[in-house]
Amino acid sequence: MPAEPDDHFFVVDGRRWRRTDPTIPDDVAAALRSHLGRGRNAVKRAKRDGDEAALAEARHRNGLAKHGLGERGPEWWTRPEDERVDDARRALCELDALDEDPS
Repeated sequence: MPAEPDDHFFVVDGRRWRRTDPTIPDDVAAALRSHLGRGRNAVKRAKRDGDEAALAEARHRNGLAKHGLGERGPEWWTRPEDERVDDARRALCELDALDEDPS
């Protein structure tokens, strides 16, 4: 049964944000949040340093993590659960591969 619309979003300082997909396994969601946190820190560092390439890489990491968590992209509550979980796992694999890339 899909969540009620109020369960899809939360509001902070008058701005509406999409909630994380609650069907994503806890270990996958935790790993995605870890990548998101590292990406947010990298955005701050890149902005401070004026490094446009690093900024683009950090924003790419954030986008992958947010899509994996269901916070961006298609509305998670309109999609089948197995597709959503597969997408989250795929995003995590892409993010983990970024850490393996020596560049």
